[in-house]
Amino acid sequence: MNKYILTLAFSLFFIVVAQATDPAFIAAMQKQLEAKKTIGTYEQSQEVTNGFLRIAEAADTEWLPLYYAALLKTEAAFRFDIDKDKSFDEAMELVKKAQKISADNSELTALEGYITMGKISIDPGSRGQSLSGKAMQLFGKAIKQDRENPRAVSLMSQMELGMADFFGNGPEKACGMARMSLELYKKEEAKITEEYILPTWGKMQADQVTAKCN
Repeated sequence: MNKYILTLAFSLFFIVVAQATDPAFIAAMQKQLEAKKTIGTYEQSQEVTNGFLRIAEAADTEWLPLYYAALLKTEAAFRFDIDKDKSFDEAMELVKKAQKISADNSELTALEGYITMGKISIDPGSRGQSLSGKAMQLFGKAIKQDRENPRAVSLMSQMELGMADFFGNGPEKACGMARMSLELYKKEEAKITEEYILPTWGKMQADQVTAKCN
């Protein structure tokens, strides 16, 4: 019985790995990631988001297409004049769906925190007290899940800076975290190849925090 379970586990593992390294999957993801770089309107954002969602339907054991669809909905809420709460809520639903595929995933936890930051930004006065702690907890959890994740550290630095400004404290902690994230981004850049489809965004936000530290 144990031998059967072990064999089944190995079989499932190789199926997942095969899909994750499938050239067609990687090519489809790369195409959408290139399209993501050209987004200038909300309509274009929707089009690229829908492309990721189609990949997610075809590769239903992969978390990355859902992740990028959620990220795009989050970025759209920050960038465009749309129903921001609705877009953030839709992004959160996609993150929760992706977490069912990939539990204990630092990138998904960090994105969940980023979405929570977005919800706060809509009405900081009424939402800050109830949601700031949740966002900080999520970023702290993401860092514990992967201490090499620059986005988790960078987003935490943004929250720390916002909290410091609100309470009239110094930015030292936020600045230290932002600088740490930039070092992590350097390490990440060394890993990037032509077929790299994992998240790499966020350095610009870290640069913005460190600019306020000089």
